[in-house]
Amino acid sequence: MTNEPNEWVIAADPFDAAVAAGELDTARERGVPCPPLRDRLLPADDVAAAYQVQRHQVRRWLAGGARRVGAKIGLTSRVVQEEFGVYEPDFGVLTDVMAVPDAAEVDLDGLIQPRVEAELAFVLGADLTDERATAVDLIRAVDSVLPAIEIVDSRITGWDISIVDTIADNSSSALFVLGTVPRRLADVDLRLCGMVLEHAGEPVSVGAGAACLGNPLSALGWLAGMLVRAGDPLRAGDVVLSGALGPMVPVTPGAAYEARISGVGSVRTCFSARSAGSAGSAGSAGSAPTLEET
Repeated sequence: MTNEPNEWVIAADPFDAAVAAGELDTARERGVPCPPLRDRLLPADDVAAAYQVQRHQVRRWLAGGARRVGAKIGLTSRVVQEEFGVYEPDFGVLTDVMAVPDAAEVDLDGLIQPRVEAELAFVLGADLTDERATAVDLIRAVDSVLPAIEIVDSRITGWDISIVDTIADNSSSALFVLGTVPRRLADVDLRLCGMVLEHAGEPVSVGAGAACLGNPLSALGWLAGMLVRAGDPLRAGDVVLSGALGPMVPVTPGAAYEARISGVGSVRTCFSARSAGSAGSAGSAGSAPTLEET
């Protein structure tokens, strides 16, 4: 990955999903963020057009050998919504390439401006094909619940995103880490389960299930309906990231993070130090501990 400068497109009229997707792909491959897409390559409020760009990218990834393993819900936390001035959730696709083992080190040179957030992950045991799934439908469909850390990353300069920017960018997704001890849904209070995300033993983000659209199950229901309408419903075996339970945190190079969710368990991830001259800015490198030191 290089810091090689890139000439970004100034305008595209009429709207061309391939052009917008190409800019995001170039940003991802070179490690150099691109300017916001809105009002330049995307109509500012055209959510449908933004999902076209997302689908264009996903088709390319799948054609290249990636495997779809689920979906993520974004912008479910009021704190995160207020940070970006976006007041509706969105969704993106998860592939096997995005999965990182619990406690494994993540190479920061593959990311641009990453942040971490703690979430619940639903593992489905049945399809969700009804556009208006009831709470009972959702409960029956969930096989198990896992703690998760989502590593989000924006290919847009400085995280200067609107709803169409983040949707086009696959809901600002990058990687995800799942815990390895599944819990039964009946054993978890989804609304009241407390979350703490720690770095070097200190809390850096706290929250609870209620921060995720009032209840993570409500977020799952929202996503299920959206994907049925899109003609791509959730299927048995899919993993669904519910959305953040608390504020997202910029990644510090060389740091380790642990998320603990009451009644669900814990999950950890750590990051390499950035190499000299690598792109992006993930925070200030220092003497942050590695996973083994925490």
